[in-house]
Amino acid sequence: MISSSAFKEKEKGRELAETSGIIEEKIIYFEKPGQRNTGTTLDLALARAKSRGIDKIVLASTTGETALIAADLFFGSGIKLVVVPHQYGFRAGQRFPEALVADLEEKGHRVYFGTMLFHTDDLYGSRVPSIMAMLLRTFCQGMKVVHEILLMATNGGCVEAGEKVIVVAGTGRGADTAVVAIAAPSSRLHELHITEIICKPLETLSWALTGGPPPPPETKA
Repeated sequence: MISSSAFKEKEKGRELAETSGIIEEKIIYFEKPGQRNTGTTLDLALARAKSRGIDKIVLASTTGETALIAADLFFGSGIKLVVVPHQYGFRAGQRFPEALVADLEEKGHRVYFGTMLFHTDDLYGSRVPSIMAMLLRTFCQGMKVVHEILLMATNGGCVEAGEKVIVVAGTGRGADTAVVAIAAPSSRLHELHITEIICKPLETLSWALTGGPPPPPETKA
């Protein structure tokens, strides 16, 4: 039971926040990154979308598994997905099933296979994309991916520049990172804004420019 004095202090804090332009919001931190957090991350993303009146979620999905889970969870909610898999040629073969593309698009979602912007060092002869990716990984791997797929989705016309959306990504497999963001194309990177962090892992692995990515944090159970 909250005491009278504690209640008054709480109300005073709320009034102060309202008059000083402060917004309080909860951020969820996962002790361990990876696929185990997928359900919670998608639940949090859906709840924030409803509270903010957002009807579009940009989602990273390599094999389609996370996209399937999200499509089932968001069914009937009015949420439309923009699913961003790996581009063709990034790895041997395309791991996102063609049949799933058709199924998702039949349900009103979009699947976009765009150029992965933080993997273009060889094309431009510059390490700037890799350095940007490494900097974003100081937050977590998912934070790097949410920036990349939002730029890609906006470049491809799946999201309007200036549109507020939720972006979901992960570490290795599944989802463990979600943000609210204002979209922008890669030609206007300065207009992209992460306005809210919904959830993220406490820490994920990064790697040096001369190295390769570490093994995934976990394998599928």
